[in-house]
Amino acid sequence: MSSNQEVFDPNSFRDSLGTMKEDGKRNWIYPKKVSGKFYQWRTYLSWVLLAILFAGPFIQVGGRPYMLFNIFERKFIIFGAAFWPQDTHILIFLLLIFFIFIILFTAVFGRVFCGWACPQTLFMEMVFRKIEYLIEGDANQQRKLNAMPWNSEKLWKKGLKLSIFLLISLLISHLVMAYLIGIDQVVEIVSQPPSAHMTGFIGLMAFTGVFLFVFSWFREQACIVVCPYGRLQGVLLDANSINVTYDHVRGEPRGMIRKNKVEENIKGDCIDCSLCVQVCPTGIDIRNGVQMECVNCTACIDVCDEVMEKVDRPKGLIRYASDNSVLKQTQKLITTRVKVYSLLLVILVGAFVTLLATRDDLSATVTRFRGMTYQERDTGEVSNLYEVSFINKTFKDQLIELIPENTNYKLEVVGDQNWTLESQSKFDGRFFLVKEQQNILTNQDQVTLLLIQNGEVIDKIKTSFVAPIK
Repeated sequence: MSSNQEVFDPNSFRDSLGTMKEDGKRNWIYPKKVSGKFYQWRTYLSWVLLAILFAGPFIQVGGRPYMLFNIFERKFIIFGAAFWPQDTHILIFLLLIFFIFIILFTAVFGRVFCGWACPQTLFMEMVFRKIEYLIEGDANQQRKLNAMPWNSEKLWKKGLKLSIFLLISLLISHLVMAYLIGIDQVVEIVSQPPSAHMTGFIGLMAFTGVFLFVFSWFREQACIVVCPYGRLQGVLLDANSINVTYDHVRGEPRGMIRKNKVEENIKGDCIDCSLCVQVCPTGIDIRNGVQMECVNCTACIDVCDEVMEKVDRPKGLIRYASDNSVLKQTQKLITTRVKVYSLLLVILVGAFVTLLATRDDLSATVTRFRGMTYQERDTGEVSNLYEVSFINKTFKDQLIELIPENTNYKLEVVGDQNWTLESQSKFDGRFFLVKEQQNILTNQDQVTLLLIQNGEVIDKIKTSFVAPIK
């Protein structure tokens, strides 16, 4: 071999992205239209998931949303249960449960969520891509359209496509806002002039621009470049994980095969038609093995099964399988790692349920007023000023009181004497604690306040009382 002869590296594909050209420019992906049983199943599932997604903001229980993620007011309603900033520790457990479940699910079934249930894939492949096929045609027709000069046909098709994309992006932005601030607020924003709700209007336009950009131009880059989930596959997957896998044992060596014809040379079942590459929405060659860019969309499975049927070979050359099932013909799902993840998930779920069952429906925080110590009154009394914050986590109005446990103290509310908390609300108030000077025996005393909800003591809150000794 000469010194300047190039050595072929079978793993060279890992050095670059399929969506990037050698000069660093974008390699635009034109996935070929696909059909088959998996694609049909994904289509039916997408209808169900999209219906649930769009119905979510309209589902209410007792006049309140079933799901709400109001990051602006730091208020969340998940499956009808409300969470406030004081419930951060519970939300942390919920997030941990979600992440451990994703890790466990990925360790067993790979990136199947991305191809079947991820909102990015649902909208891109089952909504926007279908519209693009309908208007511009299949992959080759789209290439020709983009290559041709701007004429009436190109202007009409591109204009129609972008107009529909804009309308759908606008619809999705309203959906996102409904999950963030509630459907009633969104209806109020869209039913009035933009000047009446300028912040909400700007938010809707910003979301619309983002979604239009992602689904019309950024596309698969969201999965390859932005989403961290695909990059985590390297540490989450092992030889027993189920993925969309090419059976290289059966498929190699590649070569043309003709139906009902005996070949002189022994060949594998792969006829090297490259259709699996042409239908891939991320532009990879599944025959190179498990790759970060693969979203397990099963398009390559469907098209390969069609080819195998035509050349009279068994289906499943590309299929859901693990590396061990291909190499060793064995499949072991319940590994030690899966058992550890499962145990951890059960522990976290148990802790979450316990915290949720034992949390207080109503909470109060009492602090002495900043910048003030005590006030001496002409009546021979000493008072301290306090701030109190109440949070009503229930969906009913609550009548609350604070009463000193020690009868030597009396409590004077500043302002409205009745503290009535509306459902799902926060209330800030002030009050004085007052004590006779003659009963003061120490400069700083600890005071216990009884928190009373609808006439029943539900909590005891401790604070301090500062006063001079005379």
